[in-house]
Amino acid sequence: MLSDAFQTTELAYRQFGVGCNDHLSAAYGLIFVDKQAHQDVWSKLSSYRQRRSDKPSVKRIMDMYQAVTHDIEVSVLPQYLDDRSAPDENYYVWAYTVSIENKGDKTVTLRTRHWEIIDANGQRQDVDGEGVIGKQPTLGPGERFEYTSGCPLATPSGFMAGFYTMEGANGEMLQVEVPAFSLDSPDAQLTIN
Repeated sequence: MLSDAFQTTELAYRQFGVGCNDHLSAAYGLIFVDKQAHQDVWSKLSSYRQRRSDKPSVKRIMDMYQAVTHDIEVSVLPQYLDDRSAPDENYYVWAYTVSIENKGDKTVTLRTRHWEIIDANGQRQDVDGEGVIGKQPTLGPGERFEYTSGCPLATPSGFMAGFYTMEGANGEMLQVEVPAFSLDSPDAQLTIN
């Protein structure tokens, strides 16, 4: 189920699509892998995408996005990774850091994730899985969990949105919104219709 913000975004950008997978597939397949916990996989991706030594490595920090559902605040900060991207090969990579904070008074456990990804070609991909980065964190009142993952696209811009399914201590299942967030590279051509 899409958030209202993402539905609006989807209507405005129907020509957008995705190039992300939940596994390593040829040179393009790495997505949603924690950089620190899985450095070996990131280094494999880097070996696929060797950059010219004369081009500086730049990380562009973009806007932070936030949503609160069932007293759970989800914040996302995307970053374009110039040193892992190859625009001349239509290969663009972003990292995004997600912070999940329990602002309520009940303990919850993150059980599953659902992502909807759209890039600038009109392709859409849904990604579902257990937990995040191989973990199912439990958050007591006032506790926070943060992780970083990544998404490669074949276009210089795109969008992501989704939700986490959280389980309360009493077994109640809650759907917690991940806010729609924009993936933009310096190579993206922004136009207003």
